[in-house]
Amino acid sequence: MWKRRKHVRRSAPAAPELCDLCGRTFPADEAVCGHVADSSAVLPDDPLHDGLRRVTACCEPHLETVRAAYRERPFVQEELWAGKIGRVLASGRPVLTMTELACRTGLDEPDIRRAIAWHNERRRRLDG
Repeated sequence: MWKRRKHVRRSAPAAPELCDLCGRTFPADEAVCGHVADSSAVLPDDPLHDGLRRVTACCEPHLETVRAAYRERPFVQEELWAGKIGRVLASGRPVLTMTELACRTGLDEPDIRRAIAWHNERRRRLDG
């Protein structure tokens, strides 16, 4: 009778990568990748890699230039802590006490207070 054709599944073409230095796009399998220390890098679903940013380049010299630029930037511990606190506060379940916030962020109360002070000072500078 009728023959059914088997549907051939075509994999979706991989999205191209973008060089963090020059902005050139290229195939993902040509990417040169690494990680750099960055206190603003707080991942919503990967707290073990907080403070590390994945960088991508089209070649080794560009990757090294990007790494060098991040080495020049200060790593602000309070910024990282503020990001951790922000992630917990945005996660859905409300935080009712400082102890609960400490448990959910892995930070001590003095570190939480320093992060809040850093955040508030930064907001004041940006707003005024």
